Amino acid sequence: MNHLRALTSLLVCGLIATSAHGADSPYVQHEDVVYGQTDGVALVMDIFVPTGPKNGVGIVDVASGAWHSDRNKIRDHKLAQMYDIFSKKGYTVFAVRPGSITKFSAVEMLKNIKTGIRWVKAHAAEYGIDPENLGLTGASAGGHLACLAAVTARDGEKSDGTDVKATAIFFPPTDFTMYGTKAVDPKGTDRFGKIVRALAFRDGIDGLSDEEITKRIEAISPAKLVHKQAPPFLIIHGDADPAVPLQQSEVMVAALKNAGVEAKLIVKPGGGHPWLTIHEEVAVLADWFDAHLLKKQ
Repeated sequence: MNHLRALTSLLVCGLIATSAHGADSPYVQHEDVVYGQTDGVALVMDIFVPTGPKNGVGIVDVASGAWHSDRNKIRDHKLAQMYDIFSKKGYTVFAVRPGSITKFSAVEMLKNIKTGIRWVKAHAAEYGIDPENLGLTGASAGGHLACLAAVTARDGEKSDGTDVKATAIFFPPTDFTMYGTKAVDPKGTDRFGKIVRALAFRDGIDGLSDEEITKRIEAISPAKLVHKQAPPFLIIHGDADPAVPLQQSEVMVAALKNAGVEAKLIVKPGGGHPWLTIHEEVAVLADWFDAHLLKKQ
């Protein structure tokens, strides 16, 4: 109930903030810009271009919640004041919608995100940004997919062309082998077992060996894929999150640090999924981007 009340309050506050947008809005929003297609389905993003001075840096925002990518996810990020805060700092934001779990596996959503990042780099000159100095963000499922994109952009010295320079995330799932204190059973009938099957086993799990099952799960678990070439990370997570255990961010940050990657975890006392004052942490996240991206200008 507290989670529902928090979301309701965020909605009310967001509606007030949205109604105030007009001639003095900090951004111009371009909706449903097509960045690719797959199986005849268009892949789209919204682009938020600052109306004030631009800082020459782009942020890719993975708009996904519960691995669904409808327009409500962009609305949620508006309610958190993400686009206002970033735009006022001069960032151009590309809110990529990677598709939903009803149609796509996690690997397919990852592929779609990478298509989006390549599109942003290819069109960087049009938006006055540096294609080699991008930030990457997301929350919850979008945070999971953003983490996955960040740690799979490079294999040793080989890049797939989707490298980013900094990644800042809210409360992401990162390890589908152990979720909190519970081992994940991808064959289970519980809600999370069904989610993992949809994310990793869209072609079915029957007949796969235990080794094959583990390999599939680890392939969508960013904490299992960390390497020393990963970009710097900031993760912000509440210690009262009812949906994604804090442990998920802890294991990701520990893996990054063990690989020698700069990583920081900020724990929000009493923070849920999300929390009423999350815009304050969005500001912290934006300041962190300043420190890691603007210094490279």
